Amino acid sequence: MNQARLELMLCGGTGCRASGSHPFKDALAAEITRRELDGEIRIVETGCNGFCAVGPVMLVLPEDVFYQKLRPEDVPELVEEHLIKGKVVERLLYKDPGTKKRIPLMHDIPFFSNQMFWAMRNKGYIDPEKIDEYIARDGYFGAARALTEMSPEMIIEEVKTSGLRGRGGAGFPAGVKWEFASKTQSDIKYTLCNADEGDPGAFMDRSILEADPHAVLEGMIIAARAIGSSKGYIYCRTEYPLALARLGLAIKQAREYGLLGKDILGSGFDFDVEIYQGAGAFVCGEETALMRSIEGRRGMPRPRPPFPAHKGLFNKPTVLNNVETLANVGQIILHGGERYASVGTETSKGTKVFAISGDVNNIGLVEVPMGITLRKMIFEIGGGIPKKRKFKAVQLGGPSGGCIPEHLLDTPVDFEEIAKVGAIMGSGGVIVMDDQTCMVDMARFFMDFIQEESCGKCTPCREGTRRILQIVERICEGHGVPEDIETLEELSVVIKNSSLCGLGQTAPNPVLSTLRYFREEYDAHVYEKRCPAKRCAALLDFKVNEDKCTKCGLCYKACPVDAIVWKKKEVAFIDQEKCIQCLSCFSACKFDAID
Repeated sequence: MNQARLELMLCGGTGCRASGSHPFKDALAAEITRRELDGEIRIVETGCNGFCAVGPVMLVLPEDVFYQKLRPEDVPELVEEHLIKGKVVERLLYKDPGTKKRIPLMHDIPFFSNQMFWAMRNKGYIDPEKIDEYIARDGYFGAARALTEMSPEMIIEEVKTSGLRGRGGAGFPAGVKWEFASKTQSDIKYTLCNADEGDPGAFMDRSILEADPHAVLEGMIIAARAIGSSKGYIYCRTEYPLALARLGLAIKQAREYGLLGKDILGSGFDFDVEIYQGAGAFVCGEETALMRSIEGRRGMPRPRPPFPAHKGLFNKPTVLNNVETLANVGQIILHGGERYASVGTETSKGTKVFAISGDVNNIGLVEVPMGITLRKMIFEIGGGIPKKRKFKAVQLGGPSGGCIPEHLLDTPVDFEEIAKVGAIMGSGGVIVMDDQTCMVDMARFFMDFIQEESCGKCTPCREGTRRILQIVERICEGHGVPEDIETLEELSVVIKNSSLCGLGQTAPNPVLSTLRYFREEYDAHVYEKRCPAKRCAALLDFKVNEDKCTKCGLCYKACPVDAIVWKKKEVAFIDQEKCIQCLSCFSACKFDAID
C-alpha cells in the first residue's frame, strides 16, 4: 500500500462528535472518492484533539495545518482548494481572539504552543482503534523493557526517580505505593485503574481513554510487573460509551498481539485486564469505595488502615492509579525517570492534564508542565474571558476544591502551592468564572452536588453537608441571618476533621474558600439582602434601568415568557406578573441595564 500524500487527522472524540464530526467525515470521504483521491489522501478518525471550543477540528499532516468549526458544506471548497490546489482555506483557520489574525499551523496557536505532552502525546495523531499506530509511536516499548530487561525493584526505583505522583487528586508518590504492594506477601495481587471521574467539568480520563487507550494498558502491565500482579480491572463509568468501546477493542487487540494474557512477550509474566462498569456514583472515585463496588457490594469507603497496598480488593494487596498516572508510566520506563523529573517543580514533577471550562474562550483539554501559573493557563492557553467580561475566580479541584480569586492568579500549579491558597489539585477540573458569577450561589451549586453524592456512611458528611447546603440556600433566598456565617465555618471544620474519607474531608472547601476570599458577598446577601452579581433571583427586583437601557431589544428577544414589553427606540419594561425570574434578560443584556 502506497504512503498517503496527506493524512487528515479528524477529531473523533466525544466533544467533536457532538458538534458534528461524523457528518463532516462522511461528506469528506464521499468527496475524496468522487475526486479519485483515495490513494493519496487518508482520513484518520482520532481521539480527542483537546481544543473542544472550536470543534469539529482537523489537522492536515505533514503540513501541520489546523482547521476548525468544520461543517459538511465546507467539504467541496476544502478538497478543491487545499487537497488539490495546495492552498490553505483561510476562513476555516483558527482566529486569535486578541489579534483577530488567522493562524494556519497548529504549533503556532497559543492553545497548543504553551502545552507539553506526556500523558497525551498521541492525542490527535493516531487512530486509537488500531494497535499498530500506537506501536509505531514507541507504544509498548516501555512494557517490553520492563518485562525483559528490568526486575520489579528496578521498575519501582525508576518510577520513584521520576517523582510521579498520583494524578487522581491525592498526589501520593506512585513508586512508593507500588513498593508497599510489592513487599506485601500474597498469592494474589490486583492492579486497578480508576477511570470513574465524576467531577463537574472534568473530562480528562475520558479523553485519554478515547484517544490513547493502549497507553493506559501499557502502564497497567508495568505496574502489575512491579508488584507481582496477574489480574487487573479498569473501573470506568457507564456514561462513557465511546471510551468503553475503544478500551474494550484495545484489550482485545493487546491479547491478540500477546501483550496481555499468558507469558507476555515470552517473559514468563502473566497478566490480564477486565473492564468493570460503574453506575456513576461520585463516591466510587474513592479507592476503597471503588474496590467494594468491584466486589459487588455498595460503593462506600472503609476506614484505613489497612491500606489497599496491604489489604485491598477481595482483601488482597492492591495498587490503584488513575488513568492519567498510568498513561505516563510507559514513557517513564522507556526514557528514564530522570527525563520526566526534569520537568515541573521541586515537589511536583512532570506534567498535569486539566479540563478547562466555564467562562473562558478556549474550552478544552490541556497538558501543562507543573509549576505553570494559573494566569498563563487561563489567559494564554485558555484565551481569556469571553464577551469582554472580567475574571472573578477559578474553581480548581472539582466540587471538593476551592475558588481562587484574581490576586492569586500567579500561584504556581503544583500540589503544595495550590493547597496553600485553599484549593486542591484534584483530578484536573478547572472552572473559570467571570464577574457575573455569584460566589455564594457557586458554593451552593457545589454543595448541592456534594450532598447529593454523599454515600451517607459517616454522620459528619451525611448530616453536615446537608446542613451546610440548607444554610447556603437560605442565604441565596434572602433569609440569611448573621449567625449563619459563623455556623458555616464551624460546621466546615467539624466535617473536615471527622469525615471518614477524603471526599468528605474536602467537602466544605467550596464554602471555606468563598468565605475566605469573597466574604463581602456573603455579607451583602445576609445584611443587605442584595446579590452583587445579580444572580440570586430572590434578591432581585427585575426592573429595567432607564439610564442604562440602550433600547436595543436584546432582553425582549431573550425572554421565554413574553414578560418584556418593548418597541423600537423605546426603553423596555418588565411585566412583573408574567416574569418568572429566569435571568434570561440579565444574561442577554450587554449594558448591565437589568436591576
